[in-house]
Amino acid sequence: MQIDLLQIAIFFGITALIGLLTYLKCREPRSHLADQEKDLFLAGGTLSWAYIAGSITLTNLSTDQLVGMNGNQLLLIAWWEFAAVMGLVILATVFLPLYYKHDCTTTTELLEKRLGGKALRALISVLFLLGGLFIYLPIMLYTGSLFMQSLFDIEAPLIFIASAFAVLGAAYALFGGLRAVAVSDTYSGVGLLGFGLLVVYLALQAIDFDFSGIPAERLTLIGGPDSPIPFATLFTGMLFIQIFYWSFNQTITQRAMAAPSIREAQKGVFAAAGIRLMIVPAIIAIPGVVSYKLYGDIGDAAYGRIVGDVLPAWLTGAFAAMMAAAVLTSFNSALNSAAALYVCDIHDAYVAPFFQRQFEFAPSVRSVATIMTISFVALAVALVPAYSGADSIINLVQQLNGLLSMPILSAFFVAIFFRNVSPWAVALAVVIGCVGYGIVSFYFNPVHYIHMMLATLVACMAFALLVNAIGFGRIARFTLEDFSTFDLLEKAGGRSGRLGETSEQPPAQ
Repeated sequence: MQIDLLQIAIFFGITALIGLLTYLKCREPRSHLADQEKDLFLAGGTLSWAYIAGSITLTNLSTDQLVGMNGNQLLLIAWWEFAAVMGLVILATVFLPLYYKHDCTTTTELLEKRLGGKALRALISVLFLLGGLFIYLPIMLYTGSLFMQSLFDIEAPLIFIASAFAVLGAAYALFGGLRAVAVSDTYSGVGLLGFGLLVVYLALQAIDFDFSGIPAERLTLIGGPDSPIPFATLFTGMLFIQIFYWSFNQTITQRAMAAPSIREAQKGVFAAAGIRLMIVPAIIAIPGVVSYKLYGDIGDAAYGRIVGDVLPAWLTGAFAAMMAAAVLTSFNSALNSAAALYVCDIHDAYVAPFFQRQFEFAPSVRSVATIMTISFVALAVALVPAYSGADSIINLVQQLNGLLSMPILSAFFVAIFFRNVSPWAVALAVVIGCVGYGIVSFYFNPVHYIHMMLATLVACMAFALLVNAIGFGRIARFTLEDFSTFDLLEKAGGRSGRLGETSEQPPAQ
């Protein structure tokens, strides 16, 4: 397919329009806010439910989802999205009130407030950062670049396209903070979901809505033992993967913590769950299945090729702009969250006090965030080539997630559901869990990695409680005190002064 001037003009025109609309919405000066960290990382607590829903949707739905999931060319892959609905419901009803009750800026802050000590909080933040820097950020750049290369038949190396995405994404994260990220997410989301549904319809039209000739295993929702999602895994590790991703992953949960009240935040999360149920499964599975009938097994190149074939030429520029926006919003969301984890959990606890002792000053929050963001971007771009040989990028991502997700989830579960636990026992269990999962899953591979995730979660929790009893002489006490209905309504119903001067501000509309 040849690129013409109209496609280029539409692409850059829509990309510029989204940037302009975001600037106009976020240009009001916010220097009056009492807390720089809350302003930069929680949008000053002013996000309305619509922006929360839009940002959660677009932060997750990027080219790693559209390219990677369609690259499986299976309807079965839609289970990731159906299960995600349950994960979002659990976030809204169970864990989000805890973040508001405990006045958290990062998810890891909950660990410190429940167990005491800042070392465990810093350890989990480091693990989150490692996952973001070595898995999520480079994969976002890789899949976005691959899509553009497939759609427009670009001969330029992927690293050049990835570098362009990285620079633009960093600009949003640096200059606008979470508020600009959330606003641009929402504007981009409307277009991306609309175009995604249009691609589904045109793809079905291309095969006359006739699925004959496609192997039955590519059309079933009941996965066999050797499929990417064996049916039994829906009842083992799948639910806990979703709980980890939606309830404790800083990149996602940060958006829901940026509302002026728990009620506004819950409305946004429920709206995101509705979008996920009604729209997302179709756009991440059907084009891939159709592409199998049209082109055969072509893997992660499937989505870019079918979009290029079924969309009219004058629309490909517009759709590419929406996809570029999805890459940018997911990338800048991850950057903003990574900066939040570093600043709030590591810099404030360890680096800033050192500067105060040695030099009697500490760099501002924004300058530290800027330095770290630039460093994160450079590393992510450098790692893009490492993922170019993957057979299925989405399956690789999910398997790599297990290295960190279940050990980290075990730490949160122990902190939330048990009292009288040493944070050092939990930290040791997390480290052992990460190493153990990596060895067993990648070298021995006795069962499917989703089953392994549940086994890892249970083993880490049991190990933490055992070490707590034997090594520290403390008997853990199971408790549900944080889930008292009265307690949550009283303490999580508002901001409890957390945002200082911004506590009375209405949500951004």
